[in-house]
Amino acid sequence: MIVVTGATGNVGRPLVRALAEAGERVTAVSRKAPVDLPHGTRHVQADLAEPESLRPAFDGAGVLFLHDGGAGGHGLAPRAIVDVAKAAGVRRVVLLSSQGVATRPESPSHGGVMRAVEDAVRESGLTWTILRPGAFASNAFAWTESIRAERTVAAPYGDVGLPLIDPADIAEVAAAALRKDEHTGHVYELTGPAVVTPREQADAIGAALGEPVRFVELTRAEAYARMAAFMPEPVVETSLAVLGEPNAAELRVSPDVEHVLGRAPRGFAEWARRNAVAFR
Repeated sequence: MIVVTGATGNVGRPLVRALAEAGERVTAVSRKAPVDLPHGTRHVQADLAEPESLRPAFDGAGVLFLHDGGAGGHGLAPRAIVDVAKAAGVRRVVLLSSQGVATRPESPSHGGVMRAVEDAVRESGLTWTILRPGAFASNAFAWTESIRAERTVAAPYGDVGLPLIDPADIAEVAAAALRKDEHTGHVYELTGPAVVTPREQADAIGAALGEPVRFVELTRAEAYARMAAFMPEPVVETSLAVLGEPNAAELRVSPDVEHVLGRAPRGFAEWARRNAVAFR
């Protein structure tokens, strides 16, 4: 049995589907009941912030996909989660971590929190694989409302890009790591195939929709004000640093998706075509 936490998220949803299609027995864990689980998938409602609530999910499980709870690891007690899993008989963990552990180790919001989660997994005595994705292509969903209403994308640093990773590729790498022992002990950095700027993202979404999407460049102050409305200030500061002045490690296109899957990662334009309905 494979337990997938964060089963309704951008990675968890395609991961559950991929595992079910491969014939695996899957327990999907989420705070809220999902509406479209594959046939035969077991669901357990639980909260990663409350490790004891996970006990029913681990019944009969041998492998765990550990998500960050949608909060970048904030508010989690990773050692308690791992202890509950281990006591139930889980023997292997695949952790969805963050590229920031390596690229922004000095940042408590990006590197520090997930480093603590990684340490808990490494020191658990269980076998493990760690996935460190960079920026997600699905972050473009933040523009859904403005694209639907005005065919407009507003973002800072319009001509500064990152090699955005398609969450479906993260899910496929995770599925391979959950099913095959050969990935034990590896840390995989996951990126897309090329650097893509916000302006290019707007163009790609427009092409997927079949009509232009206008790009409006925000100043740093304007972007800060928008982000601070729903993110803690330290997270905003580091996020804007990554978006505006990515370092060499954040700009690097990693070979790890192709190494694991035997194919190149999907580009942003493909993600946009697959998700165009969200922006109509």
